[in-house]
Amino acid sequence: MPKLGVNIDHVATLREVRHGTEPDPAFAALICQAAGADSIVVHLREDRRHIKERDLSILKKVIKLPLNLEMSIAAQIVEIACKIKPDQATLVPEKRQELTTEGGLDVAKNLKKVKQVVEILEKKGIAVSLFIDPGKKQIDAAKKSGARIIELHTGRYAGAVNKTKEEKHFKEISTSVRYAQKRGLVVNAGHGLNYYNVSRIAKIKGIEELNIGYSIICRSVLVGLDRAVKEMKILSA
Repeated sequence: MPKLGVNIDHVATLREVRHGTEPDPAFAALICQAAGADSIVVHLREDRRHIKERDLSILKKVIKLPLNLEMSIAAQIVEIACKIKPDQATLVPEKRQELTTEGGLDVAKNLKKVKQVVEILEKKGIAVSLFIDPGKKQIDAAKKSGARIIELHTGRYAGAVNKTKEEKHFKEISTSVRYAQKRGLVVNAGHGLNYYNVSRIAKIKGIEELNIGYSIICRSVLVGLDRAVKEMKILSA
């Protein structure tokens, strides 16, 4: 049964609509913690569109769950991560114009830089995960980087427009999980997963954790965050 990491970025997104002080991501994290989440995930973007450094500092102090910081490999962000020392850092690609992360980090193309960042973070006691697209090429590169964890991008599966494409992308994910395990990597998964498509991914043997945010926050608007997290825990079991 995979663990559930809850991404609370979009609590901060709502706060930033009016540049106010509420809703507070820290309060949301505490609700998620009480509801059974296994970790809290946040993405400190270079443009600071939602989560801020102050949020990271507060979260690190108040939550008892592991804090997973999604981040680019930009020097400034790496420096902040080294200062805050989250339990885990997940390296992701980042474009200023994107609404959300559009794909996995191309570790094969950027191996030298990724390896440098992995070494810097690991020396600070931060476990490093690489958010990558399914496939042997990126898994092999992730192994070479020195990272011990990968998170497989499930966005193409989640966004499939028909059953044929869904099957194709599901097979890519399940095959990649087995291959990554053989390479000695811990395997997580996430992106685009919701209350209708998560169960199938959760049943893939070898996935340690599912990281889900947007769908949980959206559902919480209607049913409350506590219930939204608990319902996702049931579906992802």
